[in-house]
Amino acid sequence: MSDTVGDVADKVRSKNAGPFWLTIDIFCPDAAAYDRVVAGLSTGRIAAAFGVDEGTLKRFDIAALHVVKISLPRPVIQGAPADRDMHGAGWGPLVAELPLGN
Repeated sequence: MSDTVGDVADKVRSKNAGPFWLTIDIFCPDAAAYDRVVAGLSTGRIAAAFGVDEGTLKRFDIAALHVVKISLPRPVIQGAPADRDMHGAGWGPLVAELPLGN
């Protein structure tokens, strides 16, 4: 069984990046963990997990900070009647559960 993102990272969190975007941050403890996440978690896998087009995701691999940052459009505008996650906090735990590839 392969490790998940949450097994390797120190913290995975998500939050609003304005009313139209969500941001997911993956904080790694060191360069080795960061390299595992970068190599083992493709942007395509994240897009597939959330059922969104890969082209709508923005990914930033920040080696100096050992952080991977992913931003994506919110499925509904923050605060709309259909918004089930007003603060955007529910997305990080989903990413933490994703398995890392080889």
